Amino acid sequence: MAATALPPLPPQFKSIQHHLRTAQELDKREPVVAYYCRLYAMQTGMKIDSKTPECRKFLSKLMDQLEAMKKQFGDNEAITQEIVGSAHVENYALKMFLYADNEDRAGQFHKNMIKSFYTASLLIDVLTVFGELSEENAQHRKYARWKAAYIHNCLKNGETPQPGPIGMEGESFDAEREEAGSSSVPSGGTTQPTSSSTYEANNIPTSNFTGIHIPPGAHAPANTPAEVPHNTGVTSNTIQPAPQNIPLVDPALYSAQSAGEVRLTPEDFARAQKYCKYAGSALQYEDVSTAVQNLQKALKLLITGRE
Repeated sequence: MAATALPPLPPQFKSIQHHLRTAQELDKREPVVAYYCRLYAMQTGMKIDSKTPECRKFLSKLMDQLEAMKKQFGDNEAITQEIVGSAHVENYALKMFLYADNEDRAGQFHKNMIKSFYTASLLIDVLTVFGELSEENAQHRKYARWKAAYIHNCLKNGETPQPGPIGMEGESFDAEREEAGSSSVPSGGTTQPTSSSTYEANNIPTSNFTGIHIPPGAHAPANTPAEVPHNTGVTSNTIQPAPQNIPLVDPALYSAQSAGEVRLTPEDFARAQKYCKYAGSALQYEDVSTAVQNLQKALKLLITGRE
């Protein structure tokens, strides 16, 4: 856990306060994800304001935190290699998303799943550290934020949310108010309370979202964490890991032989390495289905030169 205390959050950096709060919540259980949450906050803060004295002071202390974490976890490939770090953060974000999505589709509405949806959206923000978001991740982020707002407002108004993907309408989610008074963030927190921080579902069209693509292995992985403050007063049923549907190994791979003229390019090797890294990261979360699928993609690419 980063030891350097941060000064009060400048008002200009209000948009990154929940990413920093998420970093604090994950410091012990997922330090790699916490590191990249801070890196995202750092990069975003630099773009917002790096000249005002209070902003420069805050960013300097945040950089000290990042340097301390980098020294502490310097032997971790997920810190030293971006491709591994990207896979690690993406898998954790997906884990949060799938937990919330499973609860939603089962009609189990509670603060735990609302925060999981919202946290997943924040972690997808963090993926921009590694480059432009894929269309799939951008869709998941939009859907997760809208779902968090929709279910929160339904419960607040005494209404029963409609489970699963439905037509979206503009909603707002007051994440800061939900966390106030029940936060599990350590004392000496990263962010300072400001005026109500309401998430507005900006530019979300009123459209049907029944076509949202849920990636392979769409089940709540084993040991899904409950990323929610402890004293919420919410009683939640224990989530039992769903049976995993392991994909069959493509029989063609057993007999496939490399054509004599196949020459793999550096890009091919990079893609194969990416699939293997994704598979390794998926196994950390006991997601066998996703691991198998990525390994098959790597094997097919290496054998045939095609994906």
